[in-house]
This record gives sequence, structure tokens and C-alpha cells, in this order.
Amino acid sequence: MNRGQLSDLFTGVAIKRLSAVETRPEISNQHEFNGSAALRQIFGDEDMKQIPARYIWLGSEQDAISVDHKVSWYDSRRAHATRTEYRLYYFDNEVTGMMKEGDALFVALPRAGAPLIIVVPVNSTLEHQLVWLFGIGQDPGSSFAVKQVEPKTATELDFAARYILNQLGIDPPEPEADLLDRLIEPFGLVFPKTAIFSAAARKSREDLSALGEPDAALTGWLDREEAMFRRLERRIVAARIGAGFGAADAADVDGFLGFSLSVQNRRKSRAGLALENHLGALLADNGIRHSRGAVTENGNRPDFLFPGAAEYRDPAFPAARLTMLGAKSTLKERWRQVLSEAARIPGKHLLTLEPGISQNQTDEMAAKALRLVVPRALHASYRPAQQAWLMDVRSFVTLAHARQAGGRAGG
Repeated sequence: MNRGQLSDLFTGVAIKRLSAVETRPEISNQHEFNGSAALRQIFGDEDMKQIPARYIWLGSEQDAISVDHKVSWYDSRRAHATRTEYRLYYFDNEVTGMMKEGDALFVALPRAGAPLIIVVPVNSTLEHQLVWLFGIGQDPGSSFAVKQVEPKTATELDFAARYILNQLGIDPPEPEADLLDRLIEPFGLVFPKTAIFSAAARKSREDLSALGEPDAALTGWLDREEAMFRRLERRIVAARIGAGFGAADAADVDGFLGFSLSVQNRRKSRAGLALENHLGALLADNGIRHSRGAVTENGNRPDFLFPGAAEYRDPAFPAARLTMLGAKSTLKERWRQVLSEAARIPGKHLLTLEPGISQNQTDEMAAKALRLVVPRALHASYRPAQQAWLMDVRSFVTLAHARQAGGRAGG
């Protein structure tokens, strides 16, 4: 399935670590990002004074600030016969007020539209995700490192790349719109139940085998459903907007806000349910017995319990043959929720689709006997030391098979 490439959206990106003089007005009022000479590779040689730019600050959880403002790119020695001194000058705004020494700065140049000035906390998951997305291949230093976004090496816009882009407020177009329109046509302008929609997505990818390539099957099914969902969502939202939000004698502001909130909530809830639906189908195809959402201690409901709820409640059933798998499309700080969901199982597993989680987070997971399961295609977004600890979907399937058969597979 062709979802497009990052080179369809961007021509280049630069990254650096912010210094004190760039972020603290009491130290310097220069309002420029140092080491800008390298930016000529993406901005060129011509002066661009006070051009529109979008400043984005991304923090933890759902914290995000986006401000449309200006930026200047110019040669401060333009009148000199032989010398050049290029500068990237920023203007005070809400995002620049959030910048701290050590934060990672990304300057991304889209193919169309204003440059993006992106700031994320030092050594955060967001920093790792953006480094992976743009294929930079190195951690930020004190001077700008520049990367041209080339079609031959650009990241494919699969569900993981689109998840990161969505955090930046970017919703890439679908290159296979005609195919998606045919797939969603039976649903009209109504969202079907998630299980029905997930089944339709799997049926449309009969080229994928959960038995032969479980990692590719899971990501392929999820990628197709996400594309179908966004296409259907566009139709439904466009129709609702077209109908208007007028009240008897004024605009129905509450109605509009309620509809907007429902759209956001549906996106969040369906992503998690879709992952559980496809994971359940994958386990069934592989002949792995499990219970989904079974009740354990204190009313907890782990996403998947192996081999089942009856075995878990039977004190005579060996705890070594029990397995618990949580499933969360994205983690943030929510991974700790699974730690208390099955007391009989000290070592737990959690499957996620989130790329590039910080090493601080994964080290804490390992210390709490939680093993992360990540589809194989996303392992490259993690550091080498993390990759050695991650499980892929095939490895988890092998582990579940062994324990179901009474073996002693580790993991």
C-alpha cells in the first residue's frame, strides 16, 4: 500500500541543541539561532525578512502549543564584498518563551507553506521520534546539522510517521484516495462498529498473513484501517459542516464545539480498539488461546490474558504458564496502568505502536518487569541498546505458543 513519503511534504530539516544565549533573554537579546550558516543548504542564499513561520512546542502527554508568527533569514554582511554571515532571527512569541537550554530545535522546510520551528524537551520521546521521522541519524549538537529530505531515503508515511506528523498538526493527503473510497463506500456516511470496520480492513489486505509474517500483518491491517477511517471521517465531517451549525437566531457555537470534541474523542478511542481487534484476529489465526478484557483482581481488565480467564482464576494452574499482554497504540505515561492488572503474573508484556520511546522510559519499564512488544518495522526508531531488549510480534507469538504448550520459553 502506497501511503506516500516524507519527501512529498518536506525538502529539508535542520536540528540543534539550544544554548543558554538562544533561550534566556537575561543573558542575551540576540533573538537568533546560532550556527545558522549550515541552513543555506535548505534556505538558500537569498534574504527572506519577516516571512511567515509556524512555531510549535511539544511537551509531555497532550501538551502542545502552536503559534503563527514570523522568522527572518538573511546575510548580515550582504553589503560586504567578500564576507557572509547568515542569521536565522526569531521573534518573541508563546513558543519561544517556553524554550529552555538543552531543548532540541528542529527547523523544517515544507514543500508548500511556512517553515516550521519545532521545540521539544531534551532527550524526550518526541525528540527521538522527530530524529527518526526525518532520518537525521544523529543526536542534536550545539550547531545545526542539516538533512535534505530525498525521495530515495525518505521515511514512508505509514501509521507511525503519520502519528508523529499529526502531533505537528499535519494531516498528509492520501495517495490512494480512489481505492479507499471504494473500500468505505458500503458504509455511506455512518461509522460502523469498530469490529466491523477492522474486519473490512483485514479483508482488503488478503495479501498479508498473520501466520507467515505476524509483524507485517498487524502493521498492514492497522495502516489500512487508519487510512479508511480518516477517509470516511472526512466525508462525514464535510457533510456535517455543510449542513451548518445554525440555531434559531444565531450560530450554534455549543453544537459546533460538541461536534468537534466528538470527532477528537472518536479518533482516540477507535485507535485503541482497532489495535485490540487486529491483535485478537492475529492471535486467533495463530491458534493462541486467550481472553480479551477478562476481570482480574480489584476489577482490573487486562487487554489480553493467556491462556484464559479460567486458568488465571485457578490457583492450581501454574503461574509460569500465564501471560498478560496490554495493548496501547500510544503510551505517553499510561504504561504504568498495566503493572497492577494481573497480580499472578510478575513479568508483563505491553504491545505499542509508538515509535522511538525514550531510553529513560524503557529503562524504567524494564526495572518494573514490563517487556515492550513493538512491531518489527518500528524497531529502527529505537536506540540500538533498546532494540536488543524489545520483542517483536513474532517473538511474542512464539512465547505464547510455548507457554500454551506447557514449555518454559523465556521473555
